[in-house]
Amino acid sequence: MTRTEPMNTRAASRHSVLISGASIAGPALAFWLNRAGFAVTVVEKAAAPRRGGYPIDVRGTALDVVERMGILPRLREAHIDLHRMTFLDAEGGEVASLHPHTVSGGAAGHDLEVRRGDLTDALYTAVRDDVEFLFNDSINTLDETGHGVDVTFRSGGSRTFDMVIGADGAHSHTRRLVFGAEASFHHYLGYCFGIFTLPNAFGLSHETVMWNTPGRAAALYAVGATEEVHAFLNFAHPQPSFDTFAEPEAQRELLAEVFADAGWEVPGLLAALRDADDLFFDTVSQIRMPQWYSGRVALVGDAAYAPSFLTGQGTSLALVGAYMLARSLTSRFGDHAEAFAAYERDTREFVTLNQALVSKGGATLFPTTARALEQRNARLRTLAAMPAAEARPAHSALALPEFQNMQ
Repeated sequence: MTRTEPMNTRAASRHSVLISGASIAGPALAFWLNRAGFAVTVVEKAAAPRRGGYPIDVRGTALDVVERMGILPRLREAHIDLHRMTFLDAEGGEVASLHPHTVSGGAAGHDLEVRRGDLTDALYTAVRDDVEFLFNDSINTLDETGHGVDVTFRSGGSRTFDMVIGADGAHSHTRRLVFGAEASFHHYLGYCFGIFTLPNAFGLSHETVMWNTPGRAAALYAVGATEEVHAFLNFAHPQPSFDTFAEPEAQRELLAEVFADAGWEVPGLLAALRDADDLFFDTVSQIRMPQWYSGRVALVGDAAYAPSFLTGQGTSLALVGAYMLARSLTSRFGDHAEAFAAYERDTREFVTLNQALVSKGGATLFPTTARALEQRNARLRTLAAMPAAEARPAHSALALPEFQNMQ
């Protein structure tokens, strides 16, 4: 991408920002802050931008963000055109087969679904020549002073920044350092899940197949005519303590125990799970905070307001939040307190509306009782005979304001 010239290079030398996290919100924020003339550093604990990953959605207002960044054409080329989503009963029989947008509330022909790695690569490519990246490192300590934030890094170095932004995910280390333990902001939604890849021995292409029994679901995602598919196992579970399933072996054992008597293709999935080297296991949760900033430190994306995958809006909230935070810092250059307050004031309603979508996602995908599953299946059969629904209003509830010059 062509180098983006700062609006005010002289001002940038006086305002430095450290962003923790180089997934989605972090590079997006770095793009807009660099454009505004800030000196931006991004620190990331991984050794390089993360490739691969499961499919993610970009919808509504977030499409305006990526269009203004100039990466929309690239994402259109990477779009995964899923043709159908098929729901199965306990015996593996078909309940209903629908267009994925009928379930997600997306806008067919407009919204995007891309591999996570394709989006992170597009974001990184857009800023890598203009922004400093510190890979294989992370923040160790933060100490706010009258002149900025003194930061020590895990690698042993130390620097001072005017502001620090946590964009390091739902389990944010930055949030813990500044705002306290995750338990204070973590709202468990009643499920645990695991995702991993395995060979596509199922003949699946451009589709998702989901098997359900009360409180359990297993799915296969084929993002194309590929050699691999993503396997997904989800189950209802009493709220675990934060360290209950910290070890991968404990995660595998729990999944094997919960799905031990499951039918369909699940026995084969469990066998593949034993050899999978990319298992990602977590609880289904939201992050809800009374305030997204403290002093010279603010949070963005999942670190501040993870909505959970049940909403399908985590990526979109990260992109929109990054834009809104950068815009507020740009229009109130030199007054971080006012800028952080404006960012939260102008963005929180959009976040709240999209976090509220969780009830629809849970009811559709993961009923926990036999009665609820019967009702869900009846609704799916009705939907299968109807045209795809219109996009959900929450996806576009925020009209993206113009990016203003610094004052």
